Amino acid sequence: MLPAVQLTALSDLFDTEYAETHGRWNPDRPYGYSPADVHATISSGATVIAHVGFQRRSIDVGGHDVMVAGTGGVLVHPEWRGFGLGRRVMALAQRAMRDDTAVDFGYLGCREAVVAFYETCGWRRIHARESHVSISVAAETMTSDGGPILVYAAGGSGWPSGEIDLRGTPW
Repeated sequence: MLPAVQLTALSDLFDTEYAETHGRWNPDRPYGYSPADVHATISSGATVIAHVGFQRRSIDVGGHDVMVAGTGGVLVHPEWRGFGLGRRVMALAQRAMRDDTAVDFGYLGCREAVVAFYETCGWRRIHARESHVSISVAAETMTSDGGPILVYAAGGSGWPSGEIDLRGTPW
């Protein structure tokens, strides 16, 4: 659990970007997605200006258990964009993934518009059908095969082929 001062700083960062459209940030269920248990941040004084979070989880890929660092909450404060902070904070998160011997791969879903950013940071796009718990209705399972999915080899080698079950909500 993050100390209150860090939670407040993260809340300020996320609310700057999303409060008007998605409401206030909730660390236990950020905008309906899975919460992070590891946070990589860059700060300027007491202000968090860049963040990447991940949650460790075993997912099913083609019948194989794969331990991933489900990655989300990738955000740079609007006033600090264009200075390379996104790559720097991602490198911090990737180092934490590599240092965690339980993690085989980083895993994330994103918009098409940001795929190139992740690829320049060492993530590789894969194509697979993905199932996950709905972010709005926990009793529903959602399936998609069109959205970008990217993986980062943290400790594993050779992403397995097959359908993906996230065994929870996405990040």
